[in-house]
Amino acid sequence: MSNIGPMAARLHNLTDIEVKRSDPVYMAHAYLTKVPVPAIVPFIEAFTQPGDVVLDPFAGSGMTGVAAMALGRRARLFDIAVLGRHVGRNYANLVRPEVARKHAAEVVRAADARVGPAYATACGRCEQSARLVKTVWTVLVECPGCGSPVAFYRALESAGWRKECMRCPTCEAAVTGRARRVGEEAVVDYLACACSPTQVEQDHRPATADVDTTGLWWPDEPIGEDRQMFLASALGRHGLTTTASFYSRRNLAALAALWAEIALVDEPEVREKLRFAFTAILTRASKRYQWSRQRPLNAANANYYVGPVFYEWNVFDLFERKVEAALKSDHWLRQLRRVRGLPADPAPGDVRYETASAEHLPLPDASVDYVFTDPPFGSNIFYSDMNLFQEGWLGELTNHYAEAVVDRVDTGAGRTAESYERRLTGAFRECVRVLKPGGHISVVFGNSTGRMWALVQRAVAAAGLELEADLVTSLNKGQRSVKGLASGFEHVATIDLILTMRPGTTSPDALHVPSDHEIDSALETALALEGAGSPSHLYVMLVRHGIRRGWDLSSLDLRHVSARLAHQGVIVHPKTGRLIR
Repeated sequence: MSNIGPMAARLHNLTDIEVKRSDPVYMAHAYLTKVPVPAIVPFIEAFTQPGDVVLDPFAGSGMTGVAAMALGRRARLFDIAVLGRHVGRNYANLVRPEVARKHAAEVVRAADARVGPAYATACGRCEQSARLVKTVWTVLVECPGCGSPVAFYRALESAGWRKECMRCPTCEAAVTGRARRVGEEAVVDYLACACSPTQVEQDHRPATADVDTTGLWWPDEPIGEDRQMFLASALGRHGLTTTASFYSRRNLAALAALWAEIALVDEPEVREKLRFAFTAILTRASKRYQWSRQRPLNAANANYYVGPVFYEWNVFDLFERKVEAALKSDHWLRQLRRVRGLPADPAPGDVRYETASAEHLPLPDASVDYVFTDPPFGSNIFYSDMNLFQEGWLGELTNHYAEAVVDRVDTGAGRTAESYERRLTGAFRECVRVLKPGGHISVVFGNSTGRMWALVQRAVAAAGLELEADLVTSLNKGQRSVKGLASGFEHVATIDLILTMRPGTTSPDALHVPSDHEIDSALETALALEGAGSPSHLYVMLVRHGIRRGWDLSSLDLRHVSARLAHQGVIVHPKTGRLIR
C-alpha cells in the first residue's frame, strides 16, 4: 500500500459500491452513462482536501464537477461533447427557484399561444374541450400475404396482446413487427378533462385545430451512413434519416415555439437553465418513447430505436415537469453543501467546463490534485450520434471523428481499437502531466471483452501509471429490469470497475496469461460469495481478481466466462437473471 493518507486508506475496505440511479441530480437530465454523484463522493473525499482541484478530462455530463462542488472542491472539466458542456455547466448553474418558475410559466404560456390549441381535443365522455396528455401511435406494416397495410397496434389488440398470434385482418396471414413499415397512424388518446379525476382514455380524435408552424424553426440534422447508429438501426429502410423525422409535426412545432420563447428570457442563468430542461425532454418528446400495455417503457436513450407502437407526449407537460426536476437537483446540491458547512451556492468559477480534447488539456503542469474520469467504453456507446438530437438545437455539433470510441462497422472514420488506445494513452499521459506530486487518478471502465481490458492495461502502462491493486472497486448502478439483470448472459457486462492509479512504473510484459485452472478456481471462489448473483457481477469480480494478481486480461471475455460456467452446470434463471447451479 502506498502512503495515501487515512481517508484514502478507507477505500481499501471499499471493494463494492452500489448506488441507485434515482437521486435528483441523476434524474434531472438523461445524458448517457452518468456516474451517480454518491459513487464519486467517497473518492474525492479520500484523495483531496477542501479547495483542491479535481480534474475530469472525459467529463460527459459533469458529474465529477457536481460531486466536487458538493464537497467544496474546485473542478476543471473537459470533453469534446457539445451537449456534455451544456449539461455539465447547467448542473453547476444553481438558479433562484421562484424566478425560474416564473419565467418557465411565461415561456409555456407564450409558446402555447404561438402554436394554437395543438393539444386540445374533444373528450369522448362529455364532448367538451380537453387537454391531450399523450397519444399512442402505431406503425403500419406491410402484410407479407396480401401487401395491405396493417396497423400493428390493432393487430396486437385483436390477438389478445400476444405477438405470436397477430394476423392480417384482410387475409389472415401472420404479421410481425419485422415487416416493412409503410406508415403511421394515431390510435389512442389520453386526456385531462374536467369531467374525470383521472386521465380519460379514448380512441384517437383529431385535434381541435391544426398546429400553426408559421415562423417557427427547428433543426433537421442529417443522419448519414458515417453514423454508427444509422447502420445499427436500419434508418434508411424506415425513412428516419434526419433528426426531425423522429418527431411528430405537432411536437416539432411545440418544441420550436418553446425554444424561441426561452431565447427571450432576459436573465442569462435562468435562460440557460430552461434550455437545460428543454434538452432533457427531447428524447421523451420523440417517437423513441416506447409504448407498453402496462406502462410507458421510457425513451430509448442509447439507440435510435422507434418501436412499432410509441407515444407522442404533450411537450409543454414534459417541459414543466423537467423544470421542476432541474430545480429539485439545485435544491439537493445546496443541501449537500449546507450539511458540510459550505455556502449554499458555490463561488463563480469553482466549476469550469470547457470543450477540449483529453489528449491536449489547456492546463499547466502539476496544477490539479486529483483526477476522476469516466472515458467512453470502446464501442459500448456512440455519444456524438446520440447527442445529435440535442446539439442540433444548441447550434453546434460534436466532431464525431475525434470521439474516443471503437466503431462496430468500418465507415472510414478511422475509429479503430488502435486509435482508441492511442487516445486513451494520450489522455492518461496528460493526466500525469497536470497531476501534482503524490496525486492519484481514478478511472471508471467497463467492458465485456478481455481485448478492451487489455487495451486499458497497455494504456495505463504506456502513460507511466501504476495500478493500486488494492484500490479496484466495482460500481453497480443498479438494473432497471430483469432483462438488464440477465444481460450478462447476452455477453454485455452491466457493472463497471473503478481503477485507482498513481504515477509509477508498470511493464505490460510483467503480466501473465491465466491458466484455465486459475480462471476456474477464481470462478469457484466468486460463486461462493453472495455478491456474485448475476453474470455481470461474476465477470467483474473475475476481472478485478485478475487485475489484482497481474493477469493479462486479453482473453478474459464474458462470453468465454459464460461458456465455462455453463460447462460447470451454472445457468441463469430466466425470470430473475440470477446464477443457479
